[in-house]
Amino acid sequence: MPSGPEPLAHFAGRLATGLRDVTSDLAALDSAGFWAVVGTYEGDWTLARFDNVRDAPLPPPATPWTGPDRGAWISSMDQDAYVGAVKAIRDEIAAGEVYQVNLCRVLSAPITPQAEPLALAARLRIGNPAPYAGMVDIPGTRVVTASPELFLRRENRTVTSEPIKGTARTAEEFLPKDTAENVMIVDLVRNDLARVAEIGTVEVPSLLRVEPHPGLVHLVSTVTAELTPDAGWPELIAATFPAGSITGAPKSSALRVIDELENAPRGPYCGAVGWVDADRGVGELAVGIRTFWWQGDRLCFGTGAGITWGSDPQGEWDETELKAARLLAIASGPQPNPPTNQESDPQRDPQAATQPDPQSNPY
Repeated sequence: MPSGPEPLAHFAGRLATGLRDVTSDLAALDSAGFWAVVGTYEGDWTLARFDNVRDAPLPPPATPWTGPDRGAWISSMDQDAYVGAVKAIRDEIAAGEVYQVNLCRVLSAPITPQAEPLALAARLRIGNPAPYAGMVDIPGTRVVTASPELFLRRENRTVTSEPIKGTARTAEEFLPKDTAENVMIVDLVRNDLARVAEIGTVEVPSLLRVEPHPGLVHLVSTVTAELTPDAGWPELIAATFPAGSITGAPKSSALRVIDELENAPRGPYCGAVGWVDADRGVGELAVGIRTFWWQGDRLCFGTGAGITWGSDPQGEWDETELKAARLLAIASGPQPNPPTNQESDPQRDPQAATQPDPQSNPY
């Protein structure tokens, strides 16, 4: 194994060290041990099994974070290209080809060799706490996420998914199209889970709740199901991946439109990042949004928006900027301050009301 930082992962308050093996075989998640999981949107999976797992906070980094300059970030699509792509999606909707498409762009900036994921994860933990925050740092895969969105939680045979559709600075700014998007994607998630669920077990216990997160609010719904006896992690992922909230509906048509319009691989962005404890039959995979990853000597970050017939092209570009601004400011700016009480973790303070992000566009 090449020299460098000790391989580690940190999720859900647990620190994993002592890397044993790495595989791409999803069947390993039904075997034994604790696995850190990174799946790219394109369907490439990295599963890392660790021998030593304990309850522990994120360890302090050996060196301070040295992020990219604020002006160094470039986008795979500039504003004109993105607005043009939104208009193209509206044409597809008008033609009856698709109802909704999630359109994304990838931002990147040069990064120094001294910049390590643990240091970035520590900054995000302070400046942008998230319910599914985590990190993986092993040879060939370096990912740090502040994801707010649950893709799949599995507790033995019970599966939960919590799609996010609808983003605004405050709850009062949600548009009718946000509600329509969320309901549409909930139906898609229900259909995906039904492929591997016992008949009659797919339910929606929560629909269109408002969740506050640092700098913005989301509309979130919950879908649950009971897996059939012959369905394990490979079958569950095959039925549901990529997540409906970051593709669109119908999924097959949305995937085609995405492939035609986007000009850069999404990588771990819009994929899945999380952990599986195969010994206990539990695991949690987040949708890979609000996620940084290393690609050679560049740090990457993705941002996107859901496009419907009711979308305003300029407004959708603005939404991608809102989603990216706070995270890129943390990666490229001074040491962040903790969010205010009004920007607290929704799992700890579900009644909190977020405030607009005061940071200007950092790229």
